Amino acid sequence: MTTAATPGSAREVKRHKWWGWGLDDVTFRWDNKPAFAPFAYDKIGIDLPSLPPAVEPQLSDFEVPASILPGDVRARLVEVLGEDNVATDDEYRVVHSFGRSVRDLYRVRTGDFVRLVDAVVYPGTEEEVQRVLEIVLDADLVLIPYGGGSCISGSVTPDVDEKRPVVTLNLGRMRRVLSIDDTAGLAVVEAGVYGPDLEEQLNADGWTLGHFPDSFAYSTLGGWTATRSTGMQSDKYGDIADIVRGLHLVHPRGVLRIKGLPSQSTGPSLREIVVGSEGRLGVITQVTVQVHRLAPERQVIAYMFPDWEHGIRTMHAITRNTDIHTTFARLSDGDETAFSLSMLKEPTTLKSKVTATVQDKLFAYLASKGWDTERGMCIGYVCFEGSKEAVARQQGVVKKIVKANDGVSLGAGAGKIYDQKKFDTPYLRDFLLDYGVFGDVSETAAPWSRLNEVHAEVTAAVHRALDEIGRPGFVFCHMSHSYHSGACLYFTFAFPFTDDDRALAEYDTVKRTMQQAFIDHGATLSHHHAVGTEHQPWMEQDVTAVGVSILQDLFTTSDPGRNLNPGKIVTP
Repeated sequence: MTTAATPGSAREVKRHKWWGWGLDDVTFRWDNKPAFAPFAYDKIGIDLPSLPPAVEPQLSDFEVPASILPGDVRARLVEVLGEDNVATDDEYRVVHSFGRSVRDLYRVRTGDFVRLVDAVVYPGTEEEVQRVLEIVLDADLVLIPYGGGSCISGSVTPDVDEKRPVVTLNLGRMRRVLSIDDTAGLAVVEAGVYGPDLEEQLNADGWTLGHFPDSFAYSTLGGWTATRSTGMQSDKYGDIADIVRGLHLVHPRGVLRIKGLPSQSTGPSLREIVVGSEGRLGVITQVTVQVHRLAPERQVIAYMFPDWEHGIRTMHAITRNTDIHTTFARLSDGDETAFSLSMLKEPTTLKSKVTATVQDKLFAYLASKGWDTERGMCIGYVCFEGSKEAVARQQGVVKKIVKANDGVSLGAGAGKIYDQKKFDTPYLRDFLLDYGVFGDVSETAAPWSRLNEVHAEVTAAVHRALDEIGRPGFVFCHMSHSYHSGACLYFTFAFPFTDDDRALAEYDTVKRTMQQAFIDHGATLSHHHAVGTEHQPWMEQDVTAVGVSILQDLFTTSDPGRNLNPGKIVTP
């Protein structure tokens, strides 16, 4: 088995740029996408060709408050971890004080540094995590566990009113696959491993976790576990709660070790209690996960439907068909389909030009049949994995279901483009912020019987909110993460803002409207983006006052001093 070496120090751990998503040299480009600028102008009134290039923010333009970590506490942390693994410099503290929600990104870009973390520590072993927690409790500090910093729910952001020193614990040095049980299909993995690094280690021995969230490149196994993450391929591999079979949690009373077993009947599930706890119970240091052999064949096929109703009926039929087990099945509504088509690059090779010509002829044919090819038709993607024979057989079954619902196949070429670009979307949000536009997402889950209602009512509610604040904007949606009883609906909205005191208030109006519409129509406040602080106001409506009080009792008893990421999920 191949394993990665633990990095020697904090400086070797991957991290976001301080003001946005991912790498400094990766950006979204619109000038090679002919339809994008017209789409942006039509939907949000932004005339991109007339605007000057965006200027990258500079941290030196802002005043960064000094760390309030006492010198003697810092010395104790250095004694445990070494000087290189205790960071108190400005950029490290800024990066670790914010997730990647729109609120956090707006605050960091405007220098809203009213409360930063005071130190970032990088333990290399579970024993070092224990010793850091002992120091935190002894000195009455606040400890916030940190994975990749990709969360959009406020889960890693310190409370602005917190007066005690705040320490962020980054597990990025703990990133090894420790063992793989070939017979059981279980891997023991350190919690700080990023998605690509984890897959690289597993793939080297012919395995995969199969967990690919949008944030895959900049999120970690521990973060996925702490926030109840879901990946794009959850139809086959399950949500993270299905994937996690055991774990280690460094708790104020010691280390909780949950065995990696297929199932247990030992009272309320401690594993389930820890999964989704967002650092309120301790630090997840090690996770036992179920892994799968890499499929010999993988193919994504794109399909087009005349409207949302036909597409949803197709996805429901695929999910319920016992002859197939797709890796994922996803459907975009008409507005998201129009957006996706606006993202296509200008054809430059003979092959891409031929493909574009064929697509134009197909769309013309569909328009002649009465399809609304501007914003009514809906694109879907279905992923098949397995042996060559199994993939072919399942594609045949899906083809019949698609045809029965008036859909047409766009083939593997369009599916391959989706598969290649699936992790690029977060860079678009940075681009929009550069030009004074909020672009954000919010997701929910509902039964099949209510999906159309939730889709229609949430969309209408967001448009009413945009009218209320007097801003042009758009909202679109896709269905993904199918289950026997229902699916996830993933909404995206965008609107321009004025860079003043009203900006976040207008954002809150739209965001609150969307979240309340979820609850009002029988859906959940979040399917996989966790609670943090962003979704906390709807917890009682979602899980009842009794549910909130049970969680409050759990956190208060486990952490009476409120030292572990206080204020997340529920408050006292």
